[in-house]
Amino acid sequence: MLEASPLDDGWHLRHEGKLLPAVVPGCVHTDLLAAGVIPDPFLGRGEDEVAWVGRREWTYERELSAVPSGHEQTDLVFDGLDTVAEITLNGQLLSQVRNMHRSYRFDVTGLEGPLAVRFVSAYAEAEAVRGKVGDRPAAYAEPYQYLRKMACSFGWDWGPTLVTAGIWRPVRVERWSTARLAQVRPLVTVEEGVGIVELRVEVERTRVEAGLTLEARVAGRSARTGVTGTSGVVRVEVPDAELWWPRGYGGQPLYEVELTLHHGSTPLDAWRRRVGFRSVALDTSADAHGTGFTLVVNGERLFARGVNWIPDDVFPSRVTRERYRKRLRQAADAGVDLVRVWGGGIYESEDFYDACDELGLLVWQDFPFACAAYPEEQPLRGEVEAEARENVVRLMPHPSLVLWNGNNENLWGFRDWGWEERLGGDSWGEGYYLGVLPRVVSELDPTRPYTAGSPWSGSWRHHPNDPAHGTHHSWEVWNRRDYAEYRSEVPRFVAEFGWQAPPALATLRRALPGEELAVDSPGMLHHQKAEDGNGKLERGLARHFTVPDGDFDRWHYLTQVNQARAVATGIEHWRSHWPVCAGTIVWQLNDCWPVTSWAAIDGDGREKPLYHELRRLYADRLLTFQVRGTDLVLAAVNQSAEPWAGILSLRRMSVEGEVIGAASVELAVGARVVGEVRVPAELEPAGAKEFLVADASGSPRPSGSPRSGDSPGSWESPGTSGAESGGEAGSGREAGSGREAGSGREAGTGGGLRAVHFPVPDREIPYSEPRFEVTVAPGSVTVTAHTLVRDLLLQADRLGPWARADRGLVTLLPGERVTIGVEGWETPDAAAARAALYCQEPAR
Repeated sequence: MLEASPLDDGWHLRHEGKLLPAVVPGCVHTDLLAAGVIPDPFLGRGEDEVAWVGRREWTYERELSAVPSGHEQTDLVFDGLDTVAEITLNGQLLSQVRNMHRSYRFDVTGLEGPLAVRFVSAYAEAEAVRGKVGDRPAAYAEPYQYLRKMACSFGWDWGPTLVTAGIWRPVRVERWSTARLAQVRPLVTVEEGVGIVELRVEVERTRVEAGLTLEARVAGRSARTGVTGTSGVVRVEVPDAELWWPRGYGGQPLYEVELTLHHGSTPLDAWRRRVGFRSVALDTSADAHGTGFTLVVNGERLFARGVNWIPDDVFPSRVTRERYRKRLRQAADAGVDLVRVWGGGIYESEDFYDACDELGLLVWQDFPFACAAYPEEQPLRGEVEAEARENVVRLMPHPSLVLWNGNNENLWGFRDWGWEERLGGDSWGEGYYLGVLPRVVSELDPTRPYTAGSPWSGSWRHHPNDPAHGTHHSWEVWNRRDYAEYRSEVPRFVAEFGWQAPPALATLRRALPGEELAVDSPGMLHHQKAEDGNGKLERGLARHFTVPDGDFDRWHYLTQVNQARAVATGIEHWRSHWPVCAGTIVWQLNDCWPVTSWAAIDGDGREKPLYHELRRLYADRLLTFQVRGTDLVLAAVNQSAEPWAGILSLRRMSVEGEVIGAASVELAVGARVVGEVRVPAELEPAGAKEFLVADASGSPRPSGSPRSGDSPGSWESPGTSGAESGGEAGSGREAGSGREAGSGREAGTGGGLRAVHFPVPDREIPYSEPRFEVTVAPGSVTVTAHTLVRDLLLQADRLGPWARADRGLVTLLPGERVTIGVEGWETPDAAAARAALYCQEPAR
């Protein structure tokens, strides 16, 4: 049987004539940091102090001993080398490699002695390739498009420039005889309730004449077949297979697959993976609104509730299995059902996809191309096809993986960013996205759809970022326009949009030790990588709030509120237009270091208010005020499998807490649809001192219960969305939480949902001075409002660096209360809790 021995220990990094201890998997930066040679690049301006690291050559060394094993062949296997390297054993050249996204295998039978991996500077390689193929435009000045390496290690508008090198994935020695499994390609399908696992196998032999047999086992079923030459196909059928579903639609049953390669009765090698039975399709058919982009899993059409994923650390080798699971668990807990692995990063580790399989998170996988024109000449072209072939096969077992995407923004860039003129006919990647990659996916993984890019309209007949066709990236908002403009269009699928906010205060204090925090303090500016990022933050804030002058804590709170408001404005509008709009993917879930960015979870893993807002926005049921033409309507988005029935309470109120008008209607919305009701004219707020509150409560209507659509005060949406009209304008709504107001009534309990509509921006609202009581108990803080308290936020990290609150922004009406769970707070104190509470206040 094949024997695999890890080769992760005993490595050293050569630096200035000395050998430093090295951790494998790892990288030069983390080894130098551990040895005290460099400062932490995440702290202060440490990034600048370590810039030299990426411009040097580095060598990793260790001894490799030939261990007697009785096997015929010994292979040295590297799962990942970052990036351009020369591998020698006892002075003999094994290979020169140039791709971070591939694995490498070398026959070292009978060899031993010093093993060395010498890494060339990524900058040197990039410049050499540029010299061969010519200049290519990109969104950033760094030369990431000239080599197959994680692009964002060269910096991005949220990431530091820390150009890595090293043995970033595991190393092992494999010893084997006769034959081994070189590639296993599982095609997993479902036909009329029967799960089918077809394993297409390639073997490597040391003995050509040996008779070989493949045996596969799945769910107590087995099948055997012979190997012809170096290939074989074995098929196992599983009757009554349980379907794998995305979270919220069903369970995630996973089946163990075991494949064994035999020579006679002797097992030679084995392959074990988990698979899930499900079908997936992408509906891009034309309709009256343009060209759709709807994921269909097991025949169920989905509104995708997504987040964009970037590498969780700029040094990916530091991301452990536990860290992947924690971050993805956070995503699932926020109602997310799709994670897009963005093209400026990496093909993630098995730990990432395993967690997604178990959590029911769909994965949209970009091929690693982002924001640049990529040369199609050698040496890059061969590397691109080789990495695509390897990673498509590697990731095929995972049922969570539902879509391959050719690139991030490169088709758009060619058309709109001046590339076409600059290129003058030179290659730029189109041959990858419309040729090589779809061919590879079609050949190797025909069970999954492929799309050429994001954004992409489906063909050059339409603008690549046309919101009416395919996927759309909405970046005019944030860069130049206010987030109220999200309502001006209904894209078919919004694959990127977002708004910035600073990280948690405790994250800033750790990252900027000793600095007096200010909006424009040196460390804050260094940890803001977006072009004119602070200017965009301030202009975006000024449209809605009075910008605080010199009050950093208030600025910090308001920018985080504004981020949550911006994302809420987009998602509520777009979800209310299902099925025309079939998904939103927020930019972004996570950060790779402490930085002001679009993330919902900051670089230290702390959740911003946006994270908690996503829990509301991505819930199965969402209540939202929208404008349809000249009418104010209340949209009830029901993505659950059950009808939504209950009572809808509407109240027109003053900011002083007076109820000016009220009405109740019956709520009845069918499963997986959107219902609407027009707000009576007499309940619409009149002026800045008034607002509208809608509370919906109730449970799914029992099957067969009477319909109420004929009664005058009812609202019925039995089957199709009434929310397909086009662009809108109007005021934003606030993400309240809770039930009907009353003395001491608890907010956010009983299954109720709330929507709140203010007709003017906050800076025009004459808020009263907020008054509320605060009580504490072990593990909780309770706030009871005596006035309107809008956007109440407990910044738990002010109570303790790792204290965490279980909710974000809450709007309380007079007499309502909310209990906020708090973890990691060692000494509960009411005064400390009050000091950590923020809310909207009257203009000063």
